[in-house]
Amino acid sequence: MTAQVEPTADDDKITPELLKIASVVVLGAIMSILDVTVVNVALPTFQTELSSDGEPLAYSTVAWTATAYMLALAAVIPLTGWAADRFGTKRLYMTAITLFTIGSLACATAWNIEALIGFRVLQGLGGGMLMPLGMTIMTKAAGPHRMGRLMAILGVPMLLGPILGPIIGGVLIDAASWHWVFLINLPIGIIGLVFAARVLPKDAPEPSEALDVIGMILLSPGLAALLYGVSSIPEEGTVLATKVLAPAIIGLALIIGFVFWSFKPKHPLLDLRLFKDRNLTLSVITMFLFASAFFGALLLVPTYFQQVDGYSVKKAGLLIAAQGVGAMLTMPIAGALSDRIPVGRIVPFGFLGILVGLWGVAESTAPETSDWTIMAWLFVTGLGMGATMMPLFTAALRTLKATDVARGSTLLNVTQQVASAAGIATISVVLTNGMKAGAIIPGSDQIPGVEEGLTPAQLAAGSHTERGAQLVDTLKVPGSVLQDGFNDLADAFSTSYWVAFAVLLVTLIPVAFLPRRRQESNLQDGEDGVTPPIMMH
Repeated sequence: MTAQVEPTADDDKITPELLKIASVVVLGAIMSILDVTVVNVALPTFQTELSSDGEPLAYSTVAWTATAYMLALAAVIPLTGWAADRFGTKRLYMTAITLFTIGSLACATAWNIEALIGFRVLQGLGGGMLMPLGMTIMTKAAGPHRMGRLMAILGVPMLLGPILGPIIGGVLIDAASWHWVFLINLPIGIIGLVFAARVLPKDAPEPSEALDVIGMILLSPGLAALLYGVSSIPEEGTVLATKVLAPAIIGLALIIGFVFWSFKPKHPLLDLRLFKDRNLTLSVITMFLFASAFFGALLLVPTYFQQVDGYSVKKAGLLIAAQGVGAMLTMPIAGALSDRIPVGRIVPFGFLGILVGLWGVAESTAPETSDWTIMAWLFVTGLGMGATMMPLFTAALRTLKATDVARGSTLLNVTQQVASAAGIATISVVLTNGMKAGAIIPGSDQIPGVEEGLTPAQLAAGSHTERGAQLVDTLKVPGSVLQDGFNDLADAFSTSYWVAFAVLLVTLIPVAFLPRRRQESNLQDGEDGVTPPIMMH
C-alpha cells in the first residue's frame, strides 16, 4: 500500500530505510565502475582466446571492448536527466540494471571479438545511466540534512572500483576463465533489481517535457566522437594523428553547436542554465581538474608496480589498496562534516592530503624504493581523496531545486567522464614519451613489431613478461643497460606524477572559491517553492 509521507526538515538521522536505498545504489555503482577496470585486465586474454585463426588479435582490436563501453556511456549519460523526468527514476534505474545485466550475460556468451564489442555497447547503455540515476535517487532521498553522509556511501565504489578491478579481474581469469569477468555481474544485477523493486520509493514522473531531439543529435554523438579521439592519443602517441584529430574536431564542433542550441528550448537535453548556480559551477570546474589528475596519474600506480618491480596484477592491486583504505577512513567523516559545515572548509584539507601524498609518490619512484614507502604515501593520498570527491558532489547538488537534481547529476557525470578520459590520455602520453628518451638499443630495430627500435626504458618496461625476457636474451643486453632502463622508466613515471601534481595545484584556484558560509538548501523545494510529498511504500 502506498502512502504519502511529508519529509521533516530537521530530521537528520540516517534511518534503516535510507540505508536500504543507499545499498541499492551502491550495488549499481559497483557493477558499472568495476566493469571498466575488470575488463581492462582481460584484454591480453581476449587477444588469444577470441582469435579465429590461431594468431593473436591486435591489441588495438581488443581495446575496442573497452572503447565501445566508454562510448556507449558517453552517448547515454546526457539522455539520463530527461528520461528520469519522463519515466521516473525508479523505473529507469531498474531498466538500467536490467540492460546492464542482460548485456553482461550476452558478453559472457560472445563467440568472437565482434560479438563481444557489440554486447559491450548494450552493457554500456545500461551502465551509463546507473551513476547519474544513483546520485539523483540518493540526493532526493537524503534531503539537505543527510546528503553528505549518504553521498559518502556512494563514493566508496567510485574510489575503490579502479583499485579492486585489477585484483578481481586477475583472480577470476586465473581461477576460472574470462567469461566470469562478465558472469559475476549476474547475481549482483539480480539482487540489485529485486532490492530496487522493494525498497526504492515510487516517484511521480513529469511527462510534460518533450525530448530535445536536436540536442540529442548534437550532444551524444559529439561526446562519443570527442572521447574516441582523446582516448586514441596514447595509441597514436601524438595529438596530431588523424585518428585523434578527426573525431575530436567533429566532436568539439557538435558540442559547440549544442552549447548554442541549448539556450533555445525550454527543456534542453543538458541544461547549461544550471551553471547560474555558483556552487554547481565551482564544483564542476574543481571536479574536472581533480578527476583528470586522479584518473590520469594514480591509475598508473599499478602499472608502476608491474613494470618497474615486476609484480603480478593481483599483487599490484593489493599494494595500492592502501589508497582505498585511506579513502574509506576519511570519507564518512567528510560526509558527516559536509552536512554541518560548508564544503569550502573541508575540501582544502582534502586537497592538502592529496598533494602531500602525490608529492611523496613522485619522489619515491626509484626502483630501490620499498613497497611500504609507496604504500604509505598512497595511504595519505587516499585520506585526501576521501575528504574531497563526495563533498564536491554534495556542494554541487545541495542548492539545486528538486526538479533540477536529475539534470545536475547528469551534468556532473558527463564532466567526470570527459575529465577521466582526458586525464588518462594526457598522462599516458607523458609516460610514453618519457620512455622514448634515450639511445636506441643496437639491433632492436631489426625485431618484428618494433621496427623503430627500443630504448632501455621501453625494454625494461616489458622485461618481466615472457616476450620481453626473450628480447633481452636475443639482444644480449648488458645488465648495466637494463638497470639504466629501469632508472629511466622510474623517471618517466615520476614525470607523469609531477604533471598531475601541477594540475592539482591549479585546482586550488576554484577550491579557494568554494562556499565557506552555510547556505540554505533548495533541495526539497519544487518549482513554486512548495515542498513536494515523497511517495513511500
